[in-house]
Amino acid sequence: MELSALTAISPIDGRYRRQVTALAPYFSEFGLIRYRVRIEIEYFIALCEWPVPQLKTVDSTLFPVLRGLYETFTETDALRIKEIEAVTNHDVKAVEYFIKEKLKGQLDEQYLEFIHFGLTSQDVNNTAIPLLLDDALKNEIIPLYQKTIQRLGELAAQWEATPMLARTHGQPASPTRLGKELMVFCERLEKQLNLLAPIPTSAKFGGATGNFNAHRVAYPGIDWKQFGDKFVESQGMVRSQFTTQIEHYDMLAALLDTIKRLNTILIDLDRDMWTYVSMNYFKQKIKANEVGSSAMPHKVNPIDFENSEGNLGMANALCEHLSAKLPISRLQRDLTDSTVLRNIGVPFAHSVIALKALLKGLDKLELNEAAIRADLEENWAVVAEGIQTILRREGYPQPYEALKALTRTNSKITADTISQFIDGLDVSDAVKDELRGVTPFSYTGM
Repeated sequence: MELSALTAISPIDGRYRRQVTALAPYFSEFGLIRYRVRIEIEYFIALCEWPVPQLKTVDSTLFPVLRGLYETFTETDALRIKEIEAVTNHDVKAVEYFIKEKLKGQLDEQYLEFIHFGLTSQDVNNTAIPLLLDDALKNEIIPLYQKTIQRLGELAAQWEATPMLARTHGQPASPTRLGKELMVFCERLEKQLNLLAPIPTSAKFGGATGNFNAHRVAYPGIDWKQFGDKFVESQGMVRSQFTTQIEHYDMLAALLDTIKRLNTILIDLDRDMWTYVSMNYFKQKIKANEVGSSAMPHKVNPIDFENSEGNLGMANALCEHLSAKLPISRLQRDLTDSTVLRNIGVPFAHSVIALKALLKGLDKLELNEAAIRADLEENWAVVAEGIQTILRREGYPQPYEALKALTRTNSKITADTISQFIDGLDVSDAVKDELRGVTPFSYTGM
């Protein structure tokens, strides 16, 4: 079978392809190859600008031409690199040969051997991958988390004054406000998103085992540490100072763990919204031709929140594996990081699918105030906390026990029940009036 949305093994590249196409320029094989070309070209330009003695005479007017190799990189270019790789059986070496092939006739032959000069494959991979991930986060992924927070904030403002029965342990509890409950998630998400910013985008760049061996033996007079620091910083990253052949991935693990916490908060939100829909606190906007069940015509399922929860779970499982596995490598290098790292885009793709489903679900919600008010009216017992607290203030004897005896009977607690209880209290009329003002609709705190 030819690869298509129908024949793709992963739903990321099949069923959900349309939702994650914006990630393809970063996380696809094409994207990785393009970023490798970018690193090789920028490294060569950096050598010219330092300068390495043999590159002093390279005309700087050629630099835009060189950068054009990755700025206008095409699928045809990527396919050519794959053809070369079929011969070399080495993906990074194929990039080097491709660049030399493209520059033949534009750059003097004496300069071509400075493409990939002194580098090992991981100097390219461990700068290209953090760079493409950083770009994907800034351009596509973080904006979706921010959009989710913004939408929750809008709904929180819209429903700020809506009283709602709270439930602790699944049981009716002191009333709250719907807007405040959504602000809980806004605050949690904002705090975790803010923790992403200080995590540096770390890159390994230091030769075969991290010591600039080849660089130093060729040019012992050059401060290669300073060069490496400056080059990596020029690409918007921070160079890890002491490494083996590969980046140690500790900062990447920190990033993945933060994404996992963000997603865990969203799973919590998905489950709460699903529950509110099941309680009829929300109705869902529907389209005339949509079907909720193949057997039950009446059903309108909260599928967006379910879709979101499922994909967040997939994302977190992969984040967990990546963050636990990548920082571990035998001695100076084994290849286990290579195959695992190729999947770096998968948890982010599942996260994007989940965020879009969640936003769709939030936009379909219609508040059912009648159901919310009916639930409050059915649960007058929840004002017992407020009444006994005022009585404590007034020095009334054993107020908690008095309210416990009232509310734990088998009889239904209603507005009349509470009113009769207040009438029988040995307190002033002013305090009784204050107590009558405590209702499930007003007892919502700050």
